[in-house]
Amino acid sequence: MTHEAIDIRVLLVDDDASFRRVMGGELARRGYTVEIRASGREALEPAASADADVILLDLRLPDMDGLDVLRELRVRNVPAGIVVLTGHGTIDTAVKAIQMGAHDYIEKPCPIAKLEMAIRKTYEHVCLLNRQRVLEDGYAAPDRAVDIVGGSAANRKLLDTVARIARTNSTTLILGETGVGKELVATLLHTQSARRDAPFVAVNCAALHDELFQSEVFGHEKGAFTGAHRLKHGLFEVASGGTIFLDEVGDTSPESQAKLLRVLETGRFRRLGSNSETVVDVRVVAATNRDLTQATARGHFREDLYYRLATFTVTIPPLRARPDDVPDLVEHFIGRFNRRFSCLKRVDPEAMEILQRHTWPGNVRELIHVIEQSVVLSDGDVIRIEDLPTGLRPTGADLPARPSGDEIPSLRDLQRRHILWVLDKVGGNRAKAAQALHMSERTFYRLLERHRVHTRSPGTPADG
Repeated sequence: MTHEAIDIRVLLVDDDASFRRVMGGELARRGYTVEIRASGREALEPAASADADVILLDLRLPDMDGLDVLRELRVRNVPAGIVVLTGHGTIDTAVKAIQMGAHDYIEKPCPIAKLEMAIRKTYEHVCLLNRQRVLEDGYAAPDRAVDIVGGSAANRKLLDTVARIARTNSTTLILGETGVGKELVATLLHTQSARRDAPFVAVNCAALHDELFQSEVFGHEKGAFTGAHRLKHGLFEVASGGTIFLDEVGDTSPESQAKLLRVLETGRFRRLGSNSETVVDVRVVAATNRDLTQATARGHFREDLYYRLATFTVTIPPLRARPDDVPDLVEHFIGRFNRRFSCLKRVDPEAMEILQRHTWPGNVRELIHVIEQSVVLSDGDVIRIEDLPTGLRPTGADLPARPSGDEIPSLRDLQRRHILWVLDKVGGNRAKAAQALHMSERTFYRLLERHRVHTRSPGTPADG
């Protein structure tokens, strides 16, 4: 039997320390990514179960009954397959676990080969179920709400606005700079709407020249032009009943704009080369990084189409306007790339501060590229300032002055001294100290915890 276990992530939940150590080590040696928990409550932590492909769950746990843990995992719709581990004399309980949704059970003690076979069978079963769901969903987009990361006031307002607009059937225009996540918001509008089970079709208007745009969006008849060897249904037809997302709609030509206006007004259009009309029921969500009010004033974009598209308008703030979201985004994408590249990296607080202070002209898309590059190219498990791309690292002018005297303090000691000095200057007020250091209070509190700096009430000097 081969021991290829690529991308199979196992969560082992057992209160027996010896069993956890032996089985966890053996599974890791055979190539599995193994997380270990010793209690039911630890197994139910979202971070523990969210990324697992297979959960090995002991039915005898110190704080909770294993069946209760299994029931809660199923209530939370945790997608992992579950293999229950049972001791001698509890087979009836194991059978009950199968009836509750477990995929298999293993009686302890068990050979590693038998355990591995159960893991593989369960993993393959979960994969088959996932493929079946994809086939049943067709074009329907998955619920990607969890991918809109960040707890800032601006982000919360954005999500609230999207939730309100999603209930309607109205045309919506999404505005924002390149890389802020306009398609993600469009997807969320669809998945939170009554059309969630119907197709979601995205069109990149900027990537299609005029004739190709009309052929792709509205379709064409056989023989409509050279190379049209068969009838082609347009994307408006494909999206019928659902949502069509017109990305970079500001880049469409006047002729294409006229056709878009007609389908918005009447729900009808003609394929290229056709004399008959096609009727569709489609919600249109459009997006652009252009200023369409200026474009209409200059005659580059139809004013009547603009007002049709902008029944509702959602403006996504740039990342530089919500720096408090940067740590959450960094942690989110670090987790994604850790899973992709099978590593366990994290970001040093000093590097996080640099990331949070960056202006991010490329917004979230730029941040994703920076995190991927840092994860791949950094040597250790901790991403430090020197592991960041050159353009993000502070220059010599940004570095603090060298201390006087013969003492050469460490960088950590210098940072701690500076924190204490700033706190003393602002009377121990942490909010004012964070503001003086040009960082969020959240990041500043992390620094205080890392350096074990304890502050007193405002107005009282800090004491390290």
